[in-house]
Amino acid sequence: MSAASAAVRIDEATPGSVRVSGELTFGNAAAALAAIGVAVGRDGRSVLDLSGITRSDSAGLACVLAVLAQSAERGRKLSVQNMPEGMHLLASVCEVEGLMV
Repeated sequence: MSAASAAVRIDEATPGSVRVSGELTFGNAAAALAAIGVAVGRDGRSVLDLSGITRSDSAGLACVLAVLAQSAERGRKLSVQNMPEGMHLLASVCEVEGLMV
């Protein structure tokens, strides 16, 4: 798999929202965390829309949780919307789904 196909895409076109699409996995979680963190830190973004995530694993879940923690450290509430079913199930098994409200 090429690096380009493994990259997540960030869409900031909707005011107040950051939409993430692509795969969010071990292979790109560190880079994705940096990119998503920058995007949600701009312009009072309050929604992280995961509707475009096509595949994720535990590193993807950890990435989303880290973005939420970064936002909280900045005193900003960030809500997660459209979490993929697989990520939701993993969050439930890990008992962290309450953190992703």
